[in-house]
Amino acid sequence: MHLRQLEAFRLTVEKGSITRAAESMGLSQPAVTKLVAALEADLGFALFERTANGVTPTPEGVAYHTELERALIGLARLEEAAREIRGLKRGHVRIGCLPAVATSYAPEVICRIKERHPGMRVCLDVHTSQRVADLTAAGALDIGLAHLPNPRNDIEILATYGADCVVVMPPDHPLTALPAISPADLAGVPMVALSQHTVTASLLDAVFTEADVPRTIAVECQPSYAACALVIRRAGVAIVDPFSPALFGPGVLAVRPFKPNARFTFRLIRPVGVPHSHAAQAATDAFLEMAHQNPLLHCETF
Repeated sequence: MHLRQLEAFRLTVEKGSITRAAESMGLSQPAVTKLVAALEADLGFALFERTANGVTPTPEGVAYHTELERALIGLARLEEAAREIRGLKRGHVRIGCLPAVATSYAPEVICRIKERHPGMRVCLDVHTSQRVADLTAAGALDIGLAHLPNPRNDIEILATYGADCVVVMPPDHPLTALPAISPADLAGVPMVALSQHTVTASLLDAVFTEADVPRTIAVECQPSYAACALVIRRAGVAIVDPFSPALFGPGVLAVRPFKPNARFTFRLIRPVGVPHSHAAQAATDAFLEMAHQNPLLHCETF
């Protein structure tokens, strides 16, 4: 059974004669007759009754034509689906990220993706960096944003981001008089510290140890936006990523640079050995593009 045979059969039914079917196909009448006969031989039953007035579909021919039409509609749908997938009018991308960028950078990029490709479905999962890395390596995520201190042979690093930590405090706190805040400025000041197992906590421990300034920790928590919420309620001041304070709107928190720079890093990653879909590539491109446009981020691509 060949497509040319099916086309000859379909046109013969629709045109009502082999002659008109031959004209539509640009073939001779004997050639179309031969194609139809070959199809009948393959199927094992007659598709037409031949009379002096032409051909008439048999009941079997009518039934077969109905099924052929359904199949052709299905093929047309497949062709349309392929065009939509190529043009990213449909598709699905799974993104995982660490909490620090879940309320600002990641949503901004996802909105950019949706503006460009409204038909694309985006799934955002927020986990610890370790969990994001593991899910990405397993292929459960197409791309991930995670702190990845050590290389892994099951993860490909697409870019490394850096963001400088900031100090947040109530707008009327005395430290707002300073243009930037150092460890020495925070000596004796009650602080909301990030939990010890977080990346930022380890980074800040090293900074304060080097400055030989002990911290006065009033509350320990994670993630950063929880620390910001505690600062609003005057539990202390906090050193957090630069994205989380914006979640609470203008004027709610005073934000100052922390000196020396305490830069926490995270990476844009993808699984090794898993082909990148068009949707995943479009998402990756959007993350890289917007990283270079974000003044809070320093980005190095690979």
